[in-house]
Amino acid sequence: MLATQVKFQSRASTAFMDELKDRVDAYFASRHLSPKANFSMVIKSVILLSAYFGGYALLLTNWLTPWAMLGVAFLMGVAMAGIGFAVSHDALHGAYSSDPRINKAIGYTFDLLGANGYMWKITHNVIHHTYTNIQGVDEDIAVSPLIRMSPRSDWHPIHRIQQYLAFALYSFSTLFWVFVKDYKYFLATNLGPYANKKHPKSEIVSLLITKAVYYSYTIVIPLLVLHVTWWQFVIGFLALHLTAGLILGVVFQLAHVVEGPQQPVCDCNGMIESCWPVHQMLTTADFATHNRLLSWYVGGLNFQVEHHLFPKICSVHYPALNPILREVAAKHGVPYYSNPTLWSAIHSHYETLKEFGRAPKAVPIAA
Repeated sequence: MLATQVKFQSRASTAFMDELKDRVDAYFASRHLSPKANFSMVIKSVILLSAYFGGYALLLTNWLTPWAMLGVAFLMGVAMAGIGFAVSHDALHGAYSSDPRINKAIGYTFDLLGANGYMWKITHNVIHHTYTNIQGVDEDIAVSPLIRMSPRSDWHPIHRIQQYLAFALYSFSTLFWVFVKDYKYFLATNLGPYANKKHPKSEIVSLLITKAVYYSYTIVIPLLVLHVTWWQFVIGFLALHLTAGLILGVVFQLAHVVEGPQQPVCDCNGMIESCWPVHQMLTTADFATHNRLLSWYVGGLNFQVEHHLFPKICSVHYPALNPILREVAAKHGVPYYSNPTLWSAIHSHYETLKEFGRAPKAVPIAA
C-alpha cells in the first residue's frame, strides 16, 4: 500500500524519451547486439569474484604474515565493492541476462556479500529509481541523520562539519548494512512510499539463512582457522569493510548529491512538475565518462543517467549509449549533468554537503 502518492506529469514524455528509445534500439539492432551482458562482462565478473573469494581462500591457508593478510583484506574490500557495482547491481536489475533464472542466481552474489537482494530491489530498484531525489521518499538521500543530503531535511549543528564527517561515515556503510540495515528495513512499518509493507515469509527465511551463511564464512570460520589473535582478526575484518564501505558510499552519492542535479518538490496534489524521464535527467549526473578503468570497475555507475533511463540494459553498454543520450537531450532542450572526472565529482559532492550543512536562514515573521 502506498503511503505517499507521488505523481509525474504525463505530457512531454513522448518527444524526448521516444526518440531516445528509438535511437538506443537502433544502436543494438544495427550491430546485432544483445542489450544484456556480453563476453567482456562475464570476464569482469569472473575477475572480481575470483579476487574476493580467492583472497578469502588465500587467507585461510595461513601462509601469509599478519601484515600480508591485512593487505589481502584491503584488496578483498576493493573487490567486494566491485562485485556490488559491476555484478550484483546488473543482475538485481534484470540487466545481466534475458533469463530471469540467471539474473536471480547471479543476484545472490549480493547476499553472499552480506546484503539482501530482495530488500535492495525494493529500496533501490523501485523506490530510488522511481522517486529519485524526492526528499521524504527516496531512501538514498536519507542515509543518516548525521548527514543532511537535502535542503529540506531537518538541520542539526553537527551538519556544519558534514562535508568531512560524511566520508568517515561512508566507511561504515557496509558494516551497517550487514548487521543493521536489512533487519531495520524488514521491521519497518513504513518504507519510502509504502505503508504497512508486508514481506513474504520466504524472503524472511532467505534473509536469515543468507545472513547466517555470511556470518559463518566471514567470522566463525576465520576465527576457527586463522592463526591470529581475535584483535588481529577484528582489524582485518574492519579493513575489508571500511574499504568497501568508503568506495560504495562515495560512488553512489556522486550521481545525485552533487552540484547540478535538483531535488524537486511535489505540489499540494503530490504532483512533480516534470514527466518521469525528464525528472531522471534533472536529478541525476554522470561522471568521468571517459575513464575506461573506472567505468570497468564501477560497472557503469558513472553512467548513472543512462542507467536510470535504461536499468534493464547491462552497464557494459552505457559508454556507447552516452553520445546518443547527449545528442537527443540537446535536441529536445533537456538538461544533462556530468562531471568530467572522478575527482571533480567528489569535489562537487563535498561542496554540496558543505552547502546543505549550513544553518538555514531564519524566515522573518511578518508583523
